[in-house]
This record gives sequence, structure tokens and C-alpha cells, in this order.
Amino acid sequence: MESSLYLKMLTWREQHIKQRQFILLLSFIVGIFAAIAAFILKLTIHYIQRLLTESFSRFDVNYWYLVFPLVGILISFLFVRYIVKDDISHGVTRILYAISQRKSIMKLHNVWTSLVASSFTIGFGGSVGAEAPIVLSGAAIGSNLGNFFKMDQKTLMLLVGCGAAGAIGGIFKAPIAGLVFTLEVLMLDMTLTAIVPLLISSVTATALSYFFSGSAFMFKFYGYAPFDINRIPYLFILGIVCGLVSLYFTRGMNWLEGMFRKVNNSYKKMAIGGAILSLLIFLFPPLYGEGYDTIEAILNGNVASTLDRSFFLGFGHNPWIIIIYISLIVGFKLFASAATTSSGGVGGIFAPSLFIGCLTGFVVARVLNYFGLFVPEANFALAGMSGLMSGVMHAPLTGIFLIAELTGGYSLFMTLMIVSTVSYLTIILFEPHSLYAMRLAQKGELLTHHKDKAVLTLLKMENVIETDLTELSPQMTLGELVKIISLSKRNIFPVVNPHNRVLVGVVLLDEVRNIMFRPELYQRFTVQKLMIAPPATINQNLPMEKVMEIFEDCGAWNLPVVDDQKHYIGYVSKSKIFNSYRHVLVHFSDE
Repeated sequence: MESSLYLKMLTWREQHIKQRQFILLLSFIVGIFAAIAAFILKLTIHYIQRLLTESFSRFDVNYWYLVFPLVGILISFLFVRYIVKDDISHGVTRILYAISQRKSIMKLHNVWTSLVASSFTIGFGGSVGAEAPIVLSGAAIGSNLGNFFKMDQKTLMLLVGCGAAGAIGGIFKAPIAGLVFTLEVLMLDMTLTAIVPLLISSVTATALSYFFSGSAFMFKFYGYAPFDINRIPYLFILGIVCGLVSLYFTRGMNWLEGMFRKVNNSYKKMAIGGAILSLLIFLFPPLYGEGYDTIEAILNGNVASTLDRSFFLGFGHNPWIIIIYISLIVGFKLFASAATTSSGGVGGIFAPSLFIGCLTGFVVARVLNYFGLFVPEANFALAGMSGLMSGVMHAPLTGIFLIAELTGGYSLFMTLMIVSTVSYLTIILFEPHSLYAMRLAQKGELLTHHKDKAVLTLLKMENVIETDLTELSPQMTLGELVKIISLSKRNIFPVVNPHNRVLVGVVLLDEVRNIMFRPELYQRFTVQKLMIAPPATINQNLPMEKVMEIFEDCGAWNLPVVDDQKHYIGYVSKSKIFNSYRHVLVHFSDE
């Protein structure tokens, strides 16, 4: 039972602080906690990495790379399995699921458990990013804070967005990117009124991040060339390449995760993933951790340093060896990231997207330069980061603003916009959903910007099924049917096999109206002779969007609902769905 003091506090708040002002206050608090969480996560990861690797010589192959990643995954795996006892992987996907299916309610442990697990995963070399875990943590902070103060579902959704925006702003020092990430990736259908709390959280977290770690940009980037209109055709080429690499990463990650899911033994899965990750990092040391050191080196022209501690170190003078080496890293980053997350590690795809994008941009520029086209490699590496993020996340605005804010490359907005737009347009030709949303979209559980689709997602089949229709047996006579019709207020009668409850047909009042007043036929006709096949049947597990597609395709207004074994469940009508739709829309919309 809730304490009287707690109830008094809630009552006092309702009486003295207006709802809108209180939401602004909560968004400010969420921003503070998100920034603190981001700072702690970065500090912990970097501390572990320095502790493990600062003594490594850059000129020697290091065999500890065969050990550390496997140890990190083992620690994370045991932590999640025996302490958390819940799935905390795929942080952004879990937020999307919470928004779509759990009324924006997130478990309290999500505030801290993903931070702990990802610290060990990434600190020991896991080839993923810390951004998805911190976004999950920030969203959980917003959700639980709103739930503590008994906020309604619409406000909880907004506070989840505030937590995500604050997390991105805090970890990247990128307030605008935090805002647009929430709108593009989390796909919240926000009005101008709702944007203000998102801005407050994002700006608050960014300001605190400046206070904690200084005002320097995340990536020191000095050698970029001004935008040149003559390079636009080459930027289009880079955008197309980024879109195709994004497609490779998205589908490859989805496929590899599916392959890992087929391994039923968790310890075997952990051992396989850890071994793959360790071997890849041993062969290609830039795959260790987030890879941000490699990004900064390429942005500032220190490409040869990417060969440090690898078997390729002695070939740095050969330009084609560097191109091949970095291209191999681009190809194998997918396997390293999938092995990390699928085997028990915790992390996200933010950092892999930035890493692959930077290397892709560099390779494209280096190849173009080899053929005498002379494009700035640093600019293309920067634009490649934006292009990959736009493609993988289906979020061009996030890619544009995030890269500009990470590097201070605001003068290259045109470059970023061209590459991001072309990359996004390229991947959507092949893949309609981002990697984050793909898992939920396949299940019909994805909330989107499209308000019609969003509302249909929020509708549940169990809430619209009608079970008050009178069931008929195939052996019933017309006389028995007439008696049932006289007592019924419906004009549809499902015909169900009495032995196994399988739907065998349907009797429509309009179909028997011409004979129901002829008593001489009452014993001649049975229901089995009078029934017809329904225009379609609906499986009870179908998402509402698919249900509406079936209604449109067959032109019916009423359809029977069955389970996987074709057992009759009830009926659903288009008018009932429309009534429920209007009810949810009123609640869902922010007037």
C-alpha cells in the first residue's frame, strides 16, 4: 500500500503545479540524470580500456587481444544471466517496444543494468557502441520518473523521449542531434508543445556534459576543405556507396543475429561469439571497442596508425594495402558487432555506424584520388559517417546534425546533407525499416510517424473481437435456424464444427431471407447446405494494420477470427475497429 506521505505529495503537486509546468520540470530533471549516467558510462569504459591496453606497444602484435574480448563478454553474460535476469540487449529496440506495446513503461533496472553490462563489454574490447545502452538508461529514467508521479501514458511517452534526447545530448555533446534522434528514430509523433521538453532535456544534458568533460568537440577535426560545388557528383557516388554499405550492415546484422539465435545453448553461443570477436580483433586491432581513436586518426590524416599492432604494420607505405586493409575492416566490423551483441555482450550500433561510415568515406576518397579526381579524404570520411548513420538508422537529420556537432564541421552542412540524403534514398529502395525497427516491424509492433499506422498499432485484436454471435452447427435444419434468427439481433451466424470448433462457414441473413418464411422447407434444408465461405478469415495474432489490409482487399465489413488451428474465436467488424480507432486517436493525439 502506498504511504500517506507519498499520496499527500502527489496531491500537493496536482494542486500547486500545473501539468504543463510540471512536465517541463521533469524534463529538466531527466536531462540532469541522463547526463550523469552518460558521464559515468564513458568514464568507466575509458578507465577499463586504459587499464587493459595502455601498456600495449603499437609496433607489436598483441596476443592479449585473443583474451580480453572473450573475458568481457563472459562477465557481461554472467551479469545479465544471473543478476539482471532480463533481456537488456538492443536498447533502442526495447524502447520502441516499450512505446508501442508497454504504454511507455520501462523496468526500473534498465536505469543502470545496461550501463554496467556495456562498460564491461566495450571496455574489454566488444566491437559495439555505448550509445544504445545510455539511450536505454535515459529512456528508463524518464519512464520511471513519470511513473513515480503517476503521469498518463502520453506524458510517459514524452518523458521516454526526453530521456533519449538527454542521453544523446549528454554522451555526444549534441543537443540538436538528441532532439532529432527522438523524432526520427524513436518515431514519436510530437507537436510543437512536446518539442520544448525534448529541447530542455537535450540542452540540459549537453550543458552538464560540457561541465564534466570540457568544451572540446568529441572528434578533433582540423583539416577539412571548404565545400566545392564541383565535388557534388562524387558526393552522390559516396552517398550511393554508403546506402549500399548500410544495406549490407542492416541485413547482415539481422541475418547473423538469426544464425546466433539458432544456437540453443547460451554458453555455447557465448563461446562462439567471443572466439569470433577475439580472433577478428587480433587480426584487425581497430575493431577493438568503439573505434573512436581510429575515426579521429583518419579524420586528421593519420591513416597509417590504423595498422598499429597488426600483421599489416610493415606495409603502410603501400597505398593499395591500406585500402584493402581498411576495406576488410569495413566488411568484418559487421561480424565483430554481431558476435558481440549476440553472444551476451551489451552495446549498440551507433559507434559501428560511425566507424564503418568513416572508413567507407576514406576508401571512396582514396580510390577517387588514385584515379586523379582529387577529393579531400577528411571531408569524405566525415560525410561517410553521416551517410552510414542515415542509412542504417533511416535517420538523415540525425546523421547530419550529429556529425556536425561531433566535429564542429558546421561549414560542411551541404556535404553532409547530400551524402545523407542520397544514402537514405538508396537504402529505402531495398529496406523499408531501420535495423532498430526491423525486429518490431516484422511482428507488427512498431509505432511510426504515420498517425494512422501508429493508432492501428496501439489497437489490440482482443479489444475489438465480438463473441456474442450465435454459433450454428452444420447439421441444424432451416427450422432451427429460423428460431435462432428470431431471437438474434445479428444478421451473421458463424457455422462451427461442434467436435473440434473449426469454422466451416457462415450463414448470412440476406442469403436465407427468401426461404425462411416457407415452413414446407424447414426440414429439407440444413445449415450445411445454406452456409457460404466467408470472404476471408483473420488470425487472432495478426497486427491491426494487416487486419485492415484484409478488409480492404476483400471488401467485407465483418470477418471471422480464428486461431492458428482454424478454431473459431469470434467476429470483428470494420465499424468496431473505426470506433476503437477514434477513441485511441483522441487519447493518442496531443491537442
